[in-house]
Amino acid sequence: MDDLEAIKRKRLEELQRRMFEQQIQNQQEEIQLRQQIEALENLAKQYMEKEAISRYGNIKIAHPEKAVQVIAVIAEAVRNGSIKEKITDEQLKEFLRELQEPKKEFKIRR
Repeated sequence: MDDLEAIKRKRLEELQRRMFEQQIQNQQEEIQLRQQIEALENLAKQYMEKEAISRYGNIKIAHPEKAVQVIAVIAEAVRNGSIKEKITDEQLKEFLRELQEPKKEFKIRR
């Protein structure tokens, strides 16, 4: 009986250790992702006017995933050299429209 209890305890400890290591790895990945997003934001904000930055802030609060998408598009455009001037609020709106998924149309038949 003691051997069985020792095996169970050893297995439980191993599972707990693996879970702990997985949590640490997930936290590290999340930190790296945040740092990458922050670097993209810093790069893109240098090429944005105040109104566009304000709109981006609102989008970031309301739709974080969409904010990451638009900032990645802007940062990529800056890196490619296709953006030479500051992005206006209207241009940011256009970026957002391009990223927007087409809405499904519903037809109601009677």
